[in-house]
Order: sequence, then C-alpha cells, then structure tokens
Amino acid sequence: MSRITDLQKNLFGGTTSNARQFGMIFTLVAIVLLFQIWTGGLTLTSGNLIAVVSQYSYILILAIGMLMVIVAGHIDLSVGSVAAFTGIVVAKAMQEHDVPWPLGILLGLLVGAAIGAWQGFWVAYIGVPAFIVTLAGMLLFRGGNQYIGNADTVPVPEGFRKIGAGFLPEVGPDTGYNNLTLLLGVAACAGVVWREWKARRTRLEMKADTAPLWVAGVRLTVMLGVIVFATLRFAGGRVGTSLPISGIILIVLVLAYSHYTRNTIGGRHIYAVGGNARAAELSGVKLKRVNFFVMMNMSVLAALAGMIFVARSSASGPQDGLSWELDAIAAVFIGGAAVSGGLGTVSGSIVGGLVMALLNNGLQLEGVGSDMVQIIKGLVLLLAVAFDVYNKSRGRFSITGTLMRPFRRDDPPGTAPVPAQAPDADTAKVAG
Repeated sequence: MSRITDLQKNLFGGTTSNARQFGMIFTLVAIVLLFQIWTGGLTLTSGNLIAVVSQYSYILILAIGMLMVIVAGHIDLSVGSVAAFTGIVVAKAMQEHDVPWPLGILLGLLVGAAIGAWQGFWVAYIGVPAFIVTLAGMLLFRGGNQYIGNADTVPVPEGFRKIGAGFLPEVGPDTGYNNLTLLLGVAACAGVVWREWKARRTRLEMKADTAPLWVAGVRLTVMLGVIVFATLRFAGGRVGTSLPISGIILIVLVLAYSHYTRNTIGGRHIYAVGGNARAAELSGVKLKRVNFFVMMNMSVLAALAGMIFVARSSASGPQDGLSWELDAIAAVFIGGAAVSGGLGTVSGSIVGGLVMALLNNGLQLEGVGSDMVQIIKGLVLLLAVAFDVYNKSRGRFSITGTLMRPFRRDDPPGTAPVPAQAPDADTAKVAG
C-alpha cells in the first residue's frame, strides 16, 4: 500500500495544484480513449492530431495570456475582438500598402501592445475594473474591425500564411517520417531527462525529501512515452504535413511563460497580487505595474493569435474572434485556476484547453451538429464543477474547496494574510 501512496503523492509533485492538473490529465486521457473507440480509431491518427493543433493553437495561445490575467484577479473579455481588429489591420496593410509580411507580423504585435497599453492604463492607473474596460474594448475593437474592413474579407499573401497553415519542411534522407519533427522529439526527450536529473540532484544536495527512485522512473517513463508517441504521430503524417508552425509557436510560448511564471520575480509578483493585492503591495510589489503588464501581455498574445487564425484562414473577416474569450476562460478554469486569483499554471491551462479542443473535435468527427456540440461542452463544464461542489458539501475531497481554502475568511483572529506563492520547483514538474 505504501508504494501506491508514494506514487499518488510524488508522481507529479504531490501538491494540491498538481493534484488538480493530474485529475485533468486523467480527464484528457479518458476523452481521448472514449472518442478513439467511438470514432473507430480516427482520433489518434496523424492527420487528426495535426488538424487539432492547427485548428486550436490560437485558443491555447490565448489561454496562456488569460491565465496570467485571471491569476492576477482580473478577466479579459476583449481578446476575440482584439484578435479580429489586429487581423484586419495587418491584412489591410499588406494588401493595400504592400507591407512585407514579416513587417506585417511586427505591425500586428505593435497594434496588440498599443491596445494592451490602452486597456492596462484604465485598469492599473485609473482603477476601472478590468471587466468593464475589456467589455468596452470588446465592443470598440469589434466595431473597429468592421469599420476598417467594411464588413468584408481581406486576403493575405502566401508568405504570411505559413505561420498559420505551414508545417516543418521535409529535409534530409527519406525515413518515412518528417526528420525535423523527429529531431524535436529527441530534443524534448533529452530535455525531460535532464530536467528530472537536475531537480533530483538539487533536492539531494539540499537534503530535502526526495521521491523514491522507482517513482521518478515511473514518472519519467510516462512522460517519455507521451513525447515519443506524439513525435511519431506528428512526424508520420502525409507528405507535406508534420508539426504545424503554429504548434511550434505554441510550444515556445508555453516554455517561455512557464519559466516566467515559476522562476522569475515578475511571475511571482503576479501570483502575490492575485492572492492578496493589499498584502503584496505592502510587501513592495508594484501593484499598478503588475496589472498594467498582465493586461498589455494579454492583448499582445491576442494579436498573435488573431494573426495565426487569419494566416490559416487565408483572409481576415468580420466574424473572426467570436467567442474566443469564452473558450480561453473555460480552458484556464478547467485547468485549475482559482476564480479568486492567485492559483493556476500555464501547463494546467494548456491541459484544460486540450480537453475542450479534443471534446469538440471528437464530437465533430461523429457528425454531431454545432448546436449540440455547444450544449454538450456547456454541460460538461457545468457538471465538472457541480461534481466538485457536491463532494465539498458531503465532506469529501473537493478540488474547488481545496483551491479556495487560502481565500476563506474563517481564519483565527490576528492571522496575517500571506500573499499567494507561485508554483515551486516541484510543482513545475507538472507545469513542464
């Protein structure tokens, strides 16, 4: 029995945050297996997995930025409109003013930064709630998209389309797989092994509690198995397809933002502000600077997501970005972020986004209509939260109850509030 306890406690770090992500991973696996059987094996084919990454990468990019906004205690309802507005501005610049597509991408990021600075100014320095500011932004930039584009579609050049519809090229000898994708898979395996070894050595040097060696072996085997399986699937697609360029952009962003939120002072300040803004400010955290940054960062990522979508669609249109903010928010909350702020990880949001993406994909493969897809997704989200609330009311283990414990107001008198902390190095083993 002790081996089972060790495995449960240490497989992915043993913290509450990791337990929530571990549960979401099981949910993701269950959804994949369910649709793999239901669709007769179509879900895990190379073509379908490549399509999922290509179709939903922009939503997962939005989820990264939305996580930081929600952790800081805010919400952003404008991301879909910002993405659409940026898309039409970049498309018009390239079509009517002959702006080269690399400069078009830079222009789009600058537009996103300007919009983020505008909204961040109102939130951080004027004190208007982010909900109101971004609600106004949703209307403002949706109208701006239709005004600039005259409610019409605007095509984009071939070079620009690579960021949304391109794949790693075929290079080297004919191995039956995409060689660059194979190399990325090998590099990922090496990185996971190195990270596990480094983390274990650090804990031994600090004389801290260390998971049994066999548990580390199980964890490493599981992670390497997933990487190898995914690598072979993406590398084994039909000739001309492999890992999408948008997927590579997503991977780079996940690694960068996971490092930032876990291992930097700025990232920890975001968690501190979300946990207890007043205590964080008294501790020396620049509250206005943090709020300004998370809002500006969200708009930059929204601009990037909008350009990727336009590139994949080959044109910018008036319906781009509709309801994207709802998908991003759902991904973050499903992935373990707390409504009150202060809790959540980048990897958890990606897992939450994949749960929604694969659920949506599986239903579409079975020919379920878009109306029923929306109904089922809504019910799944509601039932997941309702089940957790029920467990809390019955005195059983509750994910929501555990996550919300730091924010309850029934602490003994005189207990000083403690700012929430970002995930530690052990927690990062799941976030990776």
